[in-house]
Amino acid sequence: MSCTTQTEKNDENTKVALPNADKAEVEIQVLTPTEFPHEIMSNGRIQASQSANLSFSSSEIIAEVLVHNGQWVRKGQPLARLEQFRLKNRLQQAENSMKQAHLEWQNILYGQGYTPDQLDSVPTAISEIAAIRSGYAQSKAQYELAQYEFEHATITAPFDGVVANLYDKAHNQPTSSAPFCRIIDTRNMEVEFSVLENELLTLAVGSSVSVRPYAGSNQTYTGSISEINPTVDARGMVKVKARITDGSKLYEGMNVRIHVRYAIPEQHVVPKTAVVLRNGRQVVFTEREGYAHWNYVQTIHENSDSYTVDGLKEGDRVIISGNINMAHETPVTIVK
Repeated sequence: MSCTTQTEKNDENTKVALPNADKAEVEIQVLTPTEFPHEIMSNGRIQASQSANLSFSSSEIIAEVLVHNGQWVRKGQPLARLEQFRLKNRLQQAENSMKQAHLEWQNILYGQGYTPDQLDSVPTAISEIAAIRSGYAQSKAQYELAQYEFEHATITAPFDGVVANLYDKAHNQPTSSAPFCRIIDTRNMEVEFSVLENELLTLAVGSSVSVRPYAGSNQTYTGSISEINPTVDARGMVKVKARITDGSKLYEGMNVRIHVRYAIPEQHVVPKTAVVLRNGRQVVFTEREGYAHWNYVQTIHENSDSYTVDGLKEGDRVIISGNINMAHETPVTIVK
């Protein structure tokens, strides 16, 4: 007792309730070791596991737009077409130039002593030199480019999905600074989020997650972790991706809350309402023989509604309500 400071003695004096104080009505919970659903909480953004930005390969006038934003399209379905007159004309000119250059290539080989039936057996080096001198190599490349542009005058869907970011109109040139549209496969949505590096060891591919949008929705979606980036950034964060089971109603870019839960066995679990602050320290009151008793504790793990604590023992009758303004040895009445 001689080692006790004056401050600690004063603190103890403030804990004692008056004998004639009214009894406080409280609820209790008997402490037993149980499995604790630890929870990692994070914020993330929805994205499609498969998406593509589509653009025209040339800047001709758009002849027609066949779809609109939000429309579901099938793989190979036409989305828009360009005017093809100029493209077809360039293709024809390139083909004529290539044929003319091919004749010049043959003449060069004939001049070196090769007969028409020997052209297939001309050494590669000699054939390539002749193709460059005749202009055949360049004409062939120009023809292939013109053919590619003509064949891609119609944009088609590369896979099943929803049309997004389509702003160009028919009878106008495509916007050069942006893709014509975006295709999003909403059947396979995923969420990307970050966790602290000290939480990384509790995660594994296949761990279940729950996802809830911020945008005024009470619906919760489930999923599982599909990818963990094996690097830690300068802020001590690790990027994680989770695939959502049924995210067809979610939009790419949505902000969401993510909860990752895993079980920790044999823990002393109390509701968050049981823990109060006294003198800057965490305190849990327990009930014994009609009185509240003050216990310093240390919280270890936390989820949205509970703590695991150190400083209590099995069988303690933990007060979980009516403890906000409670003092040590306050008389209590159990109401539930």
